[in-house]
Amino acid sequence: METYLETTRNVYKEAAENPQKGLCCTTTPVWQLPGLKIPKKMLDMNYGCGSTVNPRDLVNDPSILYVGVGGGMELLQFAYFSRRKGGVVGIDVVDEMLQASRENFVEAEKQNSWFKSEFVDLRKGDALNLPVPDNSIDVAAQNCLFNIFTHEDLKLALSEMYRVLKPYGRLVLSDPTCETQMPESLKKDERLRALCLSGALPLKEYIKMITDVGFGTVEIRAKRPYRLLDPAHYNTEELIYIESVEVCAIKDPMPKDGPCVFTGKTAIYYGNEEYFDDKKGHTLLQNQPLAVCDKTAGALKNLDRADIFISESTWFYDGGGCC
Repeated sequence: METYLETTRNVYKEAAENPQKGLCCTTTPVWQLPGLKIPKKMLDMNYGCGSTVNPRDLVNDPSILYVGVGGGMELLQFAYFSRRKGGVVGIDVVDEMLQASRENFVEAEKQNSWFKSEFVDLRKGDALNLPVPDNSIDVAAQNCLFNIFTHEDLKLALSEMYRVLKPYGRLVLSDPTCETQMPESLKKDERLRALCLSGALPLKEYIKMITDVGFGTVEIRAKRPYRLLDPAHYNTEELIYIESVEVCAIKDPMPKDGPCVFTGKTAIYYGNEEYFDDKKGHTLLQNQPLAVCDKTAGALKNLDRADIFISESTWFYDGGGCC
């Protein structure tokens, strides 16, 4: 399947040389931060489907890795939180994209008095074989890249991210997902795969691949409409609805009873006592919502109590809760 990777390189070589504003059309607003100005060309080259920049992840001057640099916008945003030489490492396999980012950083220096290009260490490299030491990164991220990979390559890319992260490090991802079975004709369309469309997996399968490489906690932070593949324009007999998802996976020890996956479920105890203790580390105060992972939500529901309410998944989780 080397050919699909070559097609991908060619697509993004062209996108580097001739910026294509609508190539990946994110529905996530660009972060507005005090003193941060993003050059127009960077915005035009925002080839992602969401955002991987979350201030909650970026405390204490972290070492940051970003794979698939695009025009450098998220690298600049990450550098805002890690203002030191080489604090952010950017990896890309496309020479033209690396060069475009370098040029964009020169303009970013003119517009941002705090920013220096040396804050970002740009390296030629492959997501399947990262030129980064083991256990050296606090926060790793990728935006609308991993969905391009075939199953085996995606497993390898996730394993590489796991390898380079420090214990309790965070992997932040944004990718398209799709609950409709993707037709084989579209899966095998190399250009559609390169354009972040036909490689989209069902969310449950996507999350399982993340936890299978060892991540003990996964947070679903956002899920939004992304694209439609319709019979009039694509080789499909039915309408295919694609969403984008923003996920954070944490390299913490795997619980004995399996990973904690947060999809935005909440438990509320409304009994007559001050609190309910399930004797497994979860205490629910009376009428106080507690964010719970799907595993805990299932266990509480199996208690078959009339005084515990479990909400459906909101597909939004931003910290706190049972684990």
